[in-house]
Amino acid sequence: MGLLTYMAVAAGAGGAVISAPLVLGAVGFTSAGIAAGSYAATMMSSAAIANGGGVAAGSAVAVLQSAGMAGLSTTATAAVASAGGSVAGLLAVLI
Repeated sequence: MGLLTYMAVAAGAGGAVISAPLVLGAVGFTSAGIAAGSYAATMMSSAAIANGGGVAAGSAVAVLQSAGMAGLSTTATAAVASAGGSVAGLLAVLI
């Protein structure tokens, strides 16, 4: 890999970690709970209907709400950084 690819991977990883909390808030996973009328509320409603009225612990909705309220865990931060770096690296190679 060339220097440009390494720089793109670093920028993609950093950008993904920085933007993750912003994106979670924008879709409705806020520190005050799920915002009414948001995409997150739609997800929660669908999950509750599928599970007989409740949202299952460990489900995508539960994990995203937890991250929206408390921030990303170390493991989640690493996963987001890895995904962002991988996408940026792939784009750098393709371009």
